[in-house]
Amino acid sequence: MVPDAVQIPNRSLFRQPEVCEIAQVQAYVLRSWEAEFQDLGVAKTQGGPRVYRKADVERVLRIKHLLFVEGLTLAGARRRMQDEGTVAAPPPQDSLDDLLTSDVRQRILSVRQTLRELAAMLSQRPSADAEFALQAPVAKTATRSVAAAKAPVKKAAKKK
Repeated sequence: MVPDAVQIPNRSLFRQPEVCEIAQVQAYVLRSWEAEFQDLGVAKTQGGPRVYRKADVERVLRIKHLLFVEGLTLAGARRRMQDEGTVAAPPPQDSLDDLLTSDVRQRILSVRQTLRELAAMLSQRPSADAEFALQAPVAKTATRSVAAAKAPVKKAAKKK
């Protein structure tokens, strides 16, 4: 498989499942490649998932080609990429912040604040004068009288 044959969507960031789908590899394979190529992928955001740049996706496809088509080991693929000059320098720490627009950042902060408020509400113990209280269900009133309910039901005689 030639890396150029795969269509990479025109976006700046990709999540791990998206990279796995594009490269057609399992997540554990991608994680093992990250261990061998430390500069692969943008560092995790605080509490967020690991994300990849478009250049990282291209490198994943190149690594896959070197391993599966050319039959190199991970160490051999790393040396080949160093010889070709395709091993990128580690990205600056604020590269993810540069890629997020202020609108996206504001929405993330809003969601974070809402989640914190929900967590605080759920962690409180209900007080005696709480608005919500559990009660036993109320029995529905019967339409038949009690005497009628106790009367035996007559069965129709069978005809022969």
